[in-house]
Amino acid sequence: MVTRLSHLFLRTLRDDPSDAEVTSAKLLVRAGYIRRQAPGIFAWLPLGLRVRARIEGIIRDEMVAAGAQEVLLPALAPREPYEATNRWTEYGDGIFRLQDRKGADYLLAPTHEELFALLVKDLYSSYKDLPVTLFQIQDKYRDEARPRAGLLRGREFTMKDAYSFDIDDAGLDRSYQTMRDAYERIFARLGLEYAIVKADAGAMGGSKSEEFLHPIAVGEDTFVRSAGGYAANVEAYVTPVPESLPIEGQPEPVLLPAADTPTIDTLVAHANEVAPRDGAPWTAADTLKNVVLALTHLDGTREVVVVGLPGDREVDLKRAEVAFAPAEVEAAGDDDFRKHPGVFVKGYIGPQVLGADSPSGIRYVVDPRVVDGTAWITGANERGVHVSGLVMGRDFTADGVAEVSDVRAGDPAPDGSGPLETARGMEIGHVFQLGRKYAEALGLKVQDENGKLATVTMGSYGIGVTRILAILAEAHNDEKGLVWPKNVAPFDVHVVATGKDEVAYDLASSIVDTLEGDRFEVVYDDRPKVSPGVKLRDAELLGMPIVVVAGRNAADGVVELWDRASGERRDVPVADLLEVVRAI
Repeated sequence: MVTRLSHLFLRTLRDDPSDAEVTSAKLLVRAGYIRRQAPGIFAWLPLGLRVRARIEGIIRDEMVAAGAQEVLLPALAPREPYEATNRWTEYGDGIFRLQDRKGADYLLAPTHEELFALLVKDLYSSYKDLPVTLFQIQDKYRDEARPRAGLLRGREFTMKDAYSFDIDDAGLDRSYQTMRDAYERIFARLGLEYAIVKADAGAMGGSKSEEFLHPIAVGEDTFVRSAGGYAANVEAYVTPVPESLPIEGQPEPVLLPAADTPTIDTLVAHANEVAPRDGAPWTAADTLKNVVLALTHLDGTREVVVVGLPGDREVDLKRAEVAFAPAEVEAAGDDDFRKHPGVFVKGYIGPQVLGADSPSGIRYVVDPRVVDGTAWITGANERGVHVSGLVMGRDFTADGVAEVSDVRAGDPAPDGSGPLETARGMEIGHVFQLGRKYAEALGLKVQDENGKLATVTMGSYGIGVTRILAILAEAHNDEKGLVWPKNVAPFDVHVVATGKDEVAYDLASSIVDTLEGDRFEVVYDDRPKVSPGVKLRDAELLGMPIVVVAGRNAADGVVELWDRASGERRDVPVADLLEVVRAI
């Protein structure tokens, strides 16, 4: 059945919406694919739903081909399963919580590990039932603090999430690899470039976690990779630890009084002026920067912790959130400093008075590069005074090591495969080996072959359906509008009739019939009172792979054909049109 623009629920906009910050959001709203309802929440209109269905179809094909079976669980979930795994608390403010009229707690599920585990527990009891992999395509909800990137980071979004259940770790390895392989096929069919990177499991937990990241300038993640094949999200990067140095024989620390050296740059300049060293000048890498962070724990308590790192490095708060999870992390504020007046002298903080066992009781952790025997220029805990030659393991110690410093291009890959390069990416898929975390918390056990109860081991595998749609829109557009790849476009061909001459409309109608008879999906702009300019602008904006215009040469049996991907436009006799469209 032909889709006619004269009847399609569609309004295009000439100008970008004022509240859209990224290209995909601007174009999808302007072209009438989605409509904003609230921050991070969108209505899906007919064209948007068609693209979404195409993407879901590709995902569903590959999931079924990989042996997964489709189910559908509710988006509204009770509190108790998430309480059992502690995620009701761990998610903090990141989820939507609500109560029914009787006061029972629920949440809008951000993910469904708990409910899938309980579903299998309810129906399966023997190792003979396993392995099994279940999946769904369902809406998810997260209370994003800044949902300003359209579908790339919304409060309501659609995901494909799959869960594997195995009797042992070897089975989990096989299930994990099967899903990983299926993801590669999915992204290949969607035409999406991706990098598979080691990732932090976060609130999901588990022993192994990998992300599929699409390199894109508006990406929320920074990842690193080496020419030798190492790849990781920066949150999962592990700093190579240098060898410890001998402490014996190192000179004693020397005070460096200075009137005004509160920054690393001023400190380095002062050290080179008053205490130059042989061989090479002091640099920021020779200083020990002590950064005060504030942690808010799940019970609401606030703790200040100090991180010591080389002065040429900065604290990466996303890495810090991983290091101190599940606590929330932020830079300490003035109130935090005022509570410790004898310890925190801004610009001159040193490690000598820090540590959980020190009188201050303030936890002190260091970057992995700060190993025993390394000597540093750092604060002396007195305004206007620094100290040189303070040796780790002799003059100060740490309560632990924390991976919180920024990761840079040129840093070494931890596997020795060469220097790193950095890139921005957007997560399009994530695979986890969850292990037995959720099964143990929820009592998911089956009888093994010896008749004994064994805890099931799980995997979790997610793909962001609506995010992928937005990424495709980001990647496939030009200055005139969207340019959909043919395998996800809402229609294969957009036929436009222009002018007032009935010959053009008659020709366009016959072309539509011919194309549909050849199994092409066609949208037909038959609007009788819309100007040719508006129709052609809409055809460019909507982004079908092929546009056929019946207009000024219709009486001669000639149409204009646009190949939106290549930008080519040419006149084609109607008699040749079907073969040309087939070729494209």
